[in-house]
Parts: sequence; structure tokens; C-alpha cells
Amino acid sequence: MKTLAKWSVDDYHRMIQAGILRDRRVELLAGEIVEMSPETPIHYSTAKRGAKYLEELLLGRADVRFNGPITLSNSEPEPDIAIVRLPESAYNNRHPRPEDIFWIVEVAKTSLKKDLELKAAIYANANIQEYWVLNLSSKQIIVFRYPQNGQYTSEETIGEGAVIPLAFSDVQVSVERLLV
Repeated sequence: MKTLAKWSVDDYHRMIQAGILRDRRVELLAGEIVEMSPETPIHYSTAKRGAKYLEELLLGRADVRFNGPITLSNSEPEPDIAIVRLPESAYNNRHPRPEDIFWIVEVAKTSLKKDLELKAAIYANANIQEYWVLNLSSKQIIVFRYPQNGQYTSEETIGEGAVIPLAFSDVQVSVERLLV
């Protein structure tokens, strides 16, 4: 039986600084360096449009990051969208950490299984209060909330209408706008 060596976030950062991971699309997930799925055009444009839409809704209230890393205890994933605390300048010398994050959004088609299982567990373990998966195949949003003991205690699938984020009870996010 093989045992994989687990990498720490510090190890991962040293590999990046040394150029070992140059020209590789990878992320650190639960201590393992994992190749990222290639982005299809619809995946990229949905994520980019979604980030712009959320920026409009949250102007002056949150920083909406597009395809950027976040630093967790044993992972450094690169979610499609991360909604984090202001000011943006707080991230000049570090990536957002769990205490900075309002919620995470992943866009999924080919990565659906990884996003619903592995990434949901990683985000729940990091105590990120809310995690949305935009399922491009079914045109629905899976909303995970209230992490406890490494898993989300609430999961809701929404196909139309609006989602009200936990962190901003006065904001209504249109499901249709996110999934256009």
C-alpha cells in the first residue's frame, strides 16, 4: 500500500517561489498538489460574468476575487469566485484566509464531483460559512451553509429566483443572472 506525502501550505509556497510549479495549473487540496481541470469557455465566461455581477451588488461592501487563491490550513485552492472582507490592500502580502471569507463560489461542469465532495469538505473544515456551486449542466445553484465537524449541515438546490447570502441579508443574488 502506498502512502502519499502530504504537503503543507508553506511547502507549497516554497515550491511556487522556487519555480517548481511554473507553467502548471495546480492547487493544493487537503495536502495534495492537484492538477486543475481545464476551463471550458462556458465555465470561464460564467465565472467572469458572475464575479462582475457580484461586484456590482457588493460595491464598497466586499472584495470579489476572480480565480485567485485562498489560504486554508492544509489547502490553497483557487475558487472561481471568493467574496472577502475589505480592504483589498489586506491581500497585498497574503491571500485571504477563512476569517476573511464571506462565501465561495465554484462553477462546475466537468469538476462537479470534485466541487461537491472534496472542495465542500475542505471549505467546511475551514469553517467557511457559505459555499455555492453553480452547476452548469442542470442550471442550478447548490448552496451549502453552516459547517459543522467538517461538513455542511444545510444543502439547498435552487433553480430560479434569488439567493440571499448569509453575510448580506439585504442582498438578493439572482440565480438566473449567475447562470446566464
